[in-house]
Amino acid sequence: MEIKISLLSKSKIMKTYLTLFIVACQSVVALAQDNDNKTPYLTKSLANDAISSVMVSTSAGGIAVSGESGQQPRIEVYIQGNNGHKLSNEEIKKRLEDDYTMDISVNGHELSATVKHKHNFSNWNESMSISFKIYVPEQVSTDLKTSGGGISLNTLKGTETFSTSGGGLEINKLTGVIHGHTSGGGIDVSNSHEDIDLSTSGGGIVAKNCSGKIKLVTSGGGLVLEDLKGEITAHTSGGGVEGNNIEGELITGTSGGGIDLKRMNCSLDASTSGGDLNAQMNGVGKYLKLRASGNIDMELPSKQGLDLDLHGESITDHIASGFKGDWNRRHVDGSVNGGGVSVYASASGGDINVKFN
Repeated sequence: MEIKISLLSKSKIMKTYLTLFIVACQSVVALAQDNDNKTPYLTKSLANDAISSVMVSTSAGGIAVSGESGQQPRIEVYIQGNNGHKLSNEEIKKRLEDDYTMDISVNGHELSATVKHKHNFSNWNESMSISFKIYVPEQVSTDLKTSGGGISLNTLKGTETFSTSGGGLEINKLTGVIHGHTSGGGIDVSNSHEDIDLSTSGGGIVAKNCSGKIKLVTSGGGLVLEDLKGEITAHTSGGGVEGNNIEGELITGTSGGGIDLKRMNCSLDASTSGGDLNAQMNGVGKYLKLRASGNIDMELPSKQGLDLDLHGESITDHIASGFKGDWNRRHVDGSVNGGGVSVYASASGGDINVKFN
């Protein structure tokens, strides 16, 4: 197996080709690997490279990129047998040389790390998991791909694009354009801002303390949305939706569970064909649209001007103070506080319970 290291500086371009046999003598340092996989097999310093972008492609391994301050810039490579099987350094070296091409290079200010199989494996037990942990400055963009592990990104500002078909996504303290996808795990995103687009077909999504334009899609789990602000779209076909303290606009829906939304102060469009819907509105933005195949419990601000259009099998007979219009058992059509924001609710197979806070 050959590792290629290339460095570009203002003064000159230096390209060095090293095999693992002589790595310890050059800028890449191979370290003895603990049996518990806590010590990297390979470490390369990035202290003099001023990295601004990272590109990683690997199979059967995870990727982690951190821009937290106080960390020595470097890339670490972790290698173990599939299914956590422990391998000696000698076994790893032989398998790398026989079966893999691994390239780690720095060109300009771009770090590239790629792992490829030399041939198709007929014996799964002979393949390895090759993971990367990368420590870089905060102002870094990424392009990350793995087919066999999770991806973790922490404290970065830039354009972050990443995908995996075999693990979860963990995102914390990112600012910029954030586009990620996984086919085989859940997503946890927090403290991130600007343009967020995340999707999974194999797990749930938890989003906390984020702002900006946010799009979240899953077909394999539920949604937990907390302390979000901005233009938010969140859909699932495989679970329920829980929301708390959302400002701006939220469009959400599910065909696989109920919806429970609390402390909403936003424009809201929520629908479910798989359960009940609860919406506690501290304030209604430009509109409120609620649709459910079950019951709808809605709490509305008592001092806000609203135009009500409600349809259900049975609607609570509590008529709001200052209401004008028709309020009957199955349909409410009228205004509160002189009218204003449109409020539409339809419970096709259940009742509607209306309260005013």
